[in-house]
Amino acid sequence: MSTTATKSVVLSLYRKALQTSLSWTVRRDLWRVQALNIRDMFEANKDVTDPRQLSKLLQETEKTLEKWKHPDPYVPPTAPGGSKYERNMPCPILTPPPPELSASHFN
Repeated sequence: MSTTATKSVVLSLYRKALQTSLSWTVRRDLWRVQALNIRDMFEANKDVTDPRQLSKLLQETEKTLEKWKHPDPYVPPTAPGGSKYERNMPCPILTPPPPELSASHFN
């Protein structure tokens, strides 16, 4: 990897691979083994400097991730799209009405 752009693409693919594997294996103790295997696969190619070979590896990784994409990916409950997202929102802090309006309602 030579450029910052390439590093960010590889990092993005690595995170995407971890998230995809977590969608298939929600239990963290079982997922950890898969995460280590994914890291080994990325570490095996960390010294690739040939742009053509690097481009080919990135395309293959993207194809593999698309192939293994989960139809119903795991979403943390409190994240947008999760089952608890915005469930217990704090009440908005409202300004009280002016005193003359609130007093007229009681008379």
